[in-house]
Amino acid sequence: MQRRRRGEANRILIVDDEADIRELIDLTLVRMGLEVDCAGSLVEARTMLASHRYQLCLTDMRLPDGTGLDLVRHVNEVMADLPVAVMTAYGSTENAVAALKEGAFDYVTKPVSLDQLRGLVKLALELSGTESVSGANAEARLLGDSPAMQQVRALIERVARSQAPVHITGESGSGKELAAQLIHQLGARRDRAFVPVNCGAIPENLMESEFFGYRRGAFTGANEDRDGFFQAANGGTLFLDEVADLSLAMQVKLLRVIQEKRVRKVGATTEEDVDVRVICATHQDIKALVNEGRFRQDLFYRLNVIELRMPALRECHEDIPLLATHILDRLAHAAGIRPPLLSLAALKELRTHPFPGNVRELENILERALALMDGSYIEAADLSLRSSRPENESTATTLQDKLDQVERQMILDALQEANNNRTAAARLLGVTFRSLRYRMARLGMNE
Repeated sequence: MQRRRRGEANRILIVDDEADIRELIDLTLVRMGLEVDCAGSLVEARTMLASHRYQLCLTDMRLPDGTGLDLVRHVNEVMADLPVAVMTAYGSTENAVAALKEGAFDYVTKPVSLDQLRGLVKLALELSGTESVSGANAEARLLGDSPAMQQVRALIERVARSQAPVHITGESGSGKELAAQLIHQLGARRDRAFVPVNCGAIPENLMESEFFGYRRGAFTGANEDRDGFFQAANGGTLFLDEVADLSLAMQVKLLRVIQEKRVRKVGATTEEDVDVRVICATHQDIKALVNEGRFRQDLFYRLNVIELRMPALRECHEDIPLLATHILDRLAHAAGIRPPLLSLAALKELRTHPFPGNVRELENILERALALMDGSYIEAADLSLRSSRPENESTATTLQDKLDQVERQMILDALQEANNNRTAAARLLGVTFRSLRYRMARLGMNE
């Protein structure tokens, strides 16, 4: 069955062997002012794709002569710019994840929610109508000409064209949140909210209400209805930083929301649809946590559809001069002074420094050097790299002194990673809050 209407409206291809489903979706999309063609089989769909230009293809997972995955693969081979969304049976997470891994734009579950369908179609059409920004925005924010950074930027551009969940890995300070922001900015959701959440900084007893919201009277102090992170990010992107810090109980709730795209507020009796792209990040090895039983395998499977690894700064040492210049320009502009230059000796020091804290450490070093410099150049001495590393062995006269220095540096690193939230820092270090407080007092760090 094929219908062609006059006008310049966007054109959608629906592929489903159930006539009533085709008719329902057809009617819904026509009311949105779209042209619609319908196919009942894989062969018929391929014929239409060869004959017409579409802005979206929406296919059922089960077809009489193949599967929706077959159609996703076919489209990716012959017309990679065409978004393909799949319809899958309610609760069939494996099919949805398989489709996303094959390159599907997004998915909806049957029975089809028409509100979710409209939202998906609007996103796909926005994506189809945008020209590639091919790094113009990305290069302004994610700097570097090293092979590793070029690969990251290329992957970010490809990932941005999908709605699949992304798992960003990398060391602390390597730019995981920046990568998430770029995926959002280069995608169809760029005009909606980007909501970053530090999972390690939320107390366990507040997690459910913070993520999903609550109804008035749901608990003591709930004096009015309040939306959670998912509602705040509705239509946009939710970035879950340090997702490995979530408790197992919270992981179960998060999994269900991601699978079903529905949220139930604390104290509510009904669910509401949410349209959110989830991007998560962690510096921990989640696969190891899964093996240890500390992270649910089904949630990892759901979040890790696309993995993006951010390289450490020591893997991109040739980018350090460019990064340093950019950071100094920004810091000097904020301070209202003329940007200083780096001496050759200072550049040499930076290029040979291991940077365990990555770009975040580079920024801290340069900010300190800007305050210490005397003149228009930053010299090697202004960088204070030796003193920025764990204290010299010569200052540790005993084994206990050396152990204290190492412990102090680990605590400082954890506090920096947790934005000075001691509860989150204790969790990063694998100790209790009380133990962390005692250790900080013993080391004289409570000032």
